[in-house]
Parts: sequence; C-alpha cells; structure tokens
Amino acid sequence: MSKLVLLFLFIFTSCFAREAYEIKNLWNRLDPASIPQGFAFYDLYPESVEGKKALQRLKKLLGVEESISIELLAPQFTHLQGACFTQEGLQLVEKLAYHLPNRRLKGYFAKSEAEVLALPPEEIDLGKALLFSQLGEREGAERQAREYSALLDLMALEILAYLPEHPTPMDKIVATNRLIFEEMGFRFPPHSIYAKDIDLYTFLPSVMDNHLGVCLGVAALYLAVAQRIDLPLEAITPPGHIYVRYREGETCVNIETTARGIDLPTEHYLNMNTYYLPVRGIKEVVGFTHVNEGSLHLQNEEYEKAIASYQKAFLYLPEEILVKELLGFCYLFTGKKEEGEAFLRKIPLEPAVGSIKKDTMVEDYFNQKVDEEGLKAVFMMVDETLESVLKKQKRLQRVVKRYPEFREGLEHLAVTWVQMRRPKEALQVLEKFHAIDPTHPTIEYYLAVLQGERHHYAAAWDYLHVAEKLTLAYHFSPKALKELRQQLLPCCPE
Repeated sequence: MSKLVLLFLFIFTSCFAREAYEIKNLWNRLDPASIPQGFAFYDLYPESVEGKKALQRLKKLLGVEESISIELLAPQFTHLQGACFTQEGLQLVEKLAYHLPNRRLKGYFAKSEAEVLALPPEEIDLGKALLFSQLGEREGAERQAREYSALLDLMALEILAYLPEHPTPMDKIVATNRLIFEEMGFRFPPHSIYAKDIDLYTFLPSVMDNHLGVCLGVAALYLAVAQRIDLPLEAITPPGHIYVRYREGETCVNIETTARGIDLPTEHYLNMNTYYLPVRGIKEVVGFTHVNEGSLHLQNEEYEKAIASYQKAFLYLPEEILVKELLGFCYLFTGKKEEGEAFLRKIPLEPAVGSIKKDTMVEDYFNQKVDEEGLKAVFMMVDETLESVLKKQKRLQRVVKRYPEFREGLEHLAVTWVQMRRPKEALQVLEKFHAIDPTHPTIEYYLAVLQGERHHYAAAWDYLHVAEKLTLAYHFSPKALKELRQQLLPCCPE
C-alpha cells in the first residue's frame, strides 16, 4: 500500500474519530428531559450511535411504543413554531396526545365556533375556542385550528416530560414557565409595536408564530396549555390587564405573563379605584381577545370595524358592562343613535363590582354634559411621541371648553399635562374635576400628590383624607395612600 493511500486513510480515520468524539460530547451535554433538543440532535445525526439513542429516549419521554415512528415530528418539536404539519404528522401528534386531559372535553372535538358557543364553559377547550373564534370561517380554518391545537399538544408533551412521577401544581407551573419563557422565549412586545397592532399580539395563532404577545395573548396561551396538563388556573382581570393565577386553599400563586411568569403579590394589581379582582371564565377570555381588537379600531376611529369586533366579543360576554358601553359608543359614532343609546341605558350608574369609582361617561352623556364628538376625543390613541399627546390635548381642550363638566374629558386632559411634565396645569384641571365630583379616589390621590410636590401640605392632607375616606368605605386601604401618608408626615404633621 502506497504512502499516499496510508496518509489518506490516516486523515480519514482521524476526521471520523474527531467527528464521533464531537457527537458523543454533544450528546452528553443534552438535557435528557428536553424533547426539542433530542429531536434536533437526532435530526443532525440520525445514523450515529447517539442519534439512535436519542430516538429511543424520545420514545420513552413521549410514552410511545417502540414500533411507532416519530422521526417525522423532528421539525415541529425542534422549533415548536408555525403550523406546517403533514397530514401524517398531524395524525401522529393527535395520537401521541390522546391521553391529555383536554381530550375529555367536548369542546376539543368541536368543528366550528357555533359548536363552541353552544357548550357550557366547563366543556370548552380554550385552545380550540380561541382558534375557531380568531381564524373565522375562512378557507382552511378547520385545518389551521387542528395544526395550532397540535402545537399546543407538543408544548404540553414537552412540559410533561420534565415533570416528576407525581407532580404538584407548583412543579407544573415551574415547568410551564420554563418552556414558555425560557425555551420558547415568549416576550412582551415594545409599546410602539403592539399599540398599532394589538390584535396581532393578542390572537393565539400570531402569538404562537411570533413568540410575542401582550398580557392577554400570552395568558390565553398559558391557560390553553394548562388545560392539557391538568393544571387548574384562573384568569384575573385588573383594569386594562389580565394575569393567570393558581389558587387552592391558602396557596395563591400569581403568574405574570408579561414578566416571564414571576409571582407578583396581589396588592400589586390593586389600584386606588380597584379593591377586588374579578375571576374570568373561559368564554370571557375568548371574548376579551375581540375587545382588544375592537379597541384598536376604536382608537383609530374605524368605528364600523370596532362594532364588528365588539359584536363578536358580545357573543362570549353578553353581560359584560364594558362591551355594552363600547358598543353603545361606537353606534353613536356611526350615527346609529337609537341602537347606541339602547346599549348605554343598560349600563348601571353605580360602581361595578370591585370598583369604587362609578362610570361617568354614560351619565354625563345622558345629562347632556358631553356630545358624541367629545366622547370620541377620550378614545384618541396616544403613542410615545409628543406629537400624539399634543394632538389629543388640543382636542380635549376644545371639548372641555364647550362642556366644562365633562369629567372623563377633564381627567384625560390632566393626564396629557402630566405626560408633558406640566404639573401646574394638571393640578388646575384636576381641581376643576374635584369641584364637580369629589367622589373619585384616584383624582383625590393625584391632587394630594401634586399639592405635596408644591409643598402645599395642608391642601395635600385635605385631598389625602378624602381619598382615604372614599376607599375605607369599601374596607380598602390602598398601598399608594399608605405610602403617601408616610411621605407627608415628616414634611408636615397631620
């Protein structure tokens, strides 16, 4: 044998040995409970000894028989993103996930939104309900719903692979947080992005595709996955927000989906006007996704589109005051006064459950303290630019000049002055509000803060006392009021 051939064989065997060493080294560094890592490794080295070991481990993690071929699931498990299943792959996932608890729900087998709406809440599969509701009746919607539902199944199977033999609810929460926020990297999008396309970051398919979602988008995803791993969770809705909670007996774990699932104290979600946080059901969660969509249209003054979204929300939230109010306003804005006022007359004038402040816009409208154009100004969108703040401010100034007792207009106008760091002007507007209506604890708190910053401590104490009296009537003592009291005491004794 020539020296050249020997040299070639030496180089070849050396390279092969080096590659085998690298494969073995990579295999030893894999997380033995990670299904995506296992599939990614197998996809790269299917013929290696370790690649075959990876396939055996994957079958054990998934609890499937030796005879079942799972190789074709590598792309789905590796990326857990995008619905791109073959028919064979889709059927295989559904077979692997047949034992998941959501299969006991009638809603999992629904074929349309109408079937979902006909079910009692306890029979609804949230993932399917969200998908049918958000995908609509366009061509291929049923197939897409199956594919995204299968992706939820894969996420559930990945979580289950990490759990001990007899997992506790906390084990499941930790594993779910790990998958959603660490492995899959779901994040809250920047305000400049989501403010313009909030439905894109609310609706389940786009949230799953982009791994970006506002509080409602990721909370809905979290709840849909939780149904598949038998983790009982609640949806909690502070004003303008939603988070997920596990509660059993004295145990209460809040899961903040905009901050990687951390457990924030419940007091964090209460504010001057909110002393109780309502628990929402599955149908309500679906409905609120359409409220988010409608609110974007409302801010953009696309009132017909907003009506369509709120009507969709109304199917799931027929008793929700917010939906009736927004529908009523949008009908007014499109010239349908009779329909609009019919909805608005259903709004109770007393405070809603959990709230201290009563709704003022409906009351002011019927008392002729504002017209349709004035109401529109309140809903104007403000982004991160000074230009948008000024535009809304000028419009509000015209409104309150014509309707000086329009309370919501005064409040929003004061906010624009605060955004411009003009506390003196904000204070003047809020004092006008107080003269009209001294029963709004948030307004009284703002007045106390602004007066304190100007070293007008006597006035600050007066407003603080009003705020404390209003909240104590509900056996509620907000953290912000306690902190303000502590700040004022060294400056000026009570």
